[in-house]
Amino acid sequence: MIQNFQGMARRLVTLLRQQGISDPNVLRVVETTPRHQFMPESLAHKAYENTALPIGKGQTISQPLMVASMTQLLMQHHCQKVLEIGTGSGYQTAVLAQLVERVYSVERIAELQYQAKRRLKNLDLHNIQMRHGDGWQGWSSKSPFDGIIVTAAAQSIPQALLDQLADGGVLIIPVGTERQALHVVRRFGDSYEQKQLGDVKFVPLVPGALA
Repeated sequence: MIQNFQGMARRLVTLLRQQGISDPNVLRVVETTPRHQFMPESLAHKAYENTALPIGKGQTISQPLMVASMTQLLMQHHCQKVLEIGTGSGYQTAVLAQLVERVYSVERIAELQYQAKRRLKNLDLHNIQMRHGDGWQGWSSKSPFDGIIVTAAAQSIPQALLDQLADGGVLIIPVGTERQALHVVRRFGDSYEQKQLGDVKFVPLVPGALA
């Protein structure tokens, strides 16, 4: 396992800054979070490259630029109570937990959730609640959320997630199948304002059966 990751992390942050990430708090957290601990040891040497990597069970750890971009969007809306759909490795969870007051994270694959929980505990991050469940359903008992971030692509925006947004809250979600785009949805009372950002590539958000 990589012992001295600081230099590689600094180079990654320089690249992210060149790619448009400007929030100093997001850059600081990306630089200090040991991404190599969130993937198989055999891939740790690639941890600070700007690329998505497999973590098993057909899932990936997202590209650092995408993690930073989605996190920066949440921070622009001053989110402090955040629902994450798709815990995966726990890396995005760890980044969020260092920037907001409370993170609620839902993962449908029990083994990934267990591994993520262990990693987050080892990093002494305790403002996180995790649930093994169907991400399409969100986490209604903990709603409303002023931010919801989805780390897998849905065919359409789940109504349950829209319902669980607080007034003024923001939902960031990749939508599509063959072609995906990042969508940002804000709630204003009973209405929603939606805009579409650039093309993205995520694993699919699978509804229903847990694993």
